[in-house]
Amino acid sequence: MSSSSAQQFRVRRVVTSRVGGASAEPYDSFNLGDHVGDDPVAVEANRRRLAAQIGVPDDHLIWMEQIHGRNVTVVDGPTDTAVQATDALVTTVPGLALAVLSADCVPVLLSDDEAGVVAAVHAGRIGARIGIVPRVLEVMVAHGARIERIGGFLGPAASGRRYEVPAAMQADVEKFLPGSATRTSRGTPGLDLRAGIRRQLLDAGVSGVAEDPRCTIEDRTLFSHRRDARTGRLAAVIWMDSDGY
Repeated sequence: MSSSSAQQFRVRRVVTSRVGGASAEPYDSFNLGDHVGDDPVAVEANRRRLAAQIGVPDDHLIWMEQIHGRNVTVVDGPTDTAVQATDALVTTVPGLALAVLSADCVPVLLSDDEAGVVAAVHAGRIGARIGIVPRVLEVMVAHGARIERIGGFLGPAASGRRYEVPAAMQADVEKFLPGSATRTSRGTPGLDLRAGIRRQLLDAGVSGVAEDPRCTIEDRTLFSHRRDARTGRLAAVIWMDSDGY
């Protein structure tokens, strides 16, 4: 937290696991995705629990209808419904908690703590390939952030050692997201999207990138679509407090 800012922002981040919620198998138990076939009552209970645990009202926890695109939406107030057709949320409003859902894709949380600009990004193979992350950086800068002050966090995702893809797909993604091509533990073509996104962010000039190294495919405390097909979704959440909030 910079002491030079007129208003001091404290950025918070949370990543959920699959335990401790109300959902039954195969979504057991802390599923936060409302589009995967789970009981809507259970999903709503889980979302209310998350809001309570991070200390925000239910309508201050902002969800997305994620579409694997490069749409970015700026949020300036609470809402009772998910933001439609977007894969990234940006806000300058303290107390609005931005949530990204995932179950192998990369959840990316970005912040300029001095300017008070935060973002939550859904970066799967398609979105990362078509440039969702650079687009978010552009929007953050347009709302007062500076690239050299932005820090990134990459949440749990499918690791390169387990994310096996056809060679042609690997080559195509590597062309647009350099650094993502890898070999799996079986010696087959693979993708490490976190490696590619990390390189993309650092090449853009962000101040640093932290990472949760867990592989969603390997870690059974996390949801993984590639491992289980029918399953729930984790949430990575970012928000900021400020003095007096």
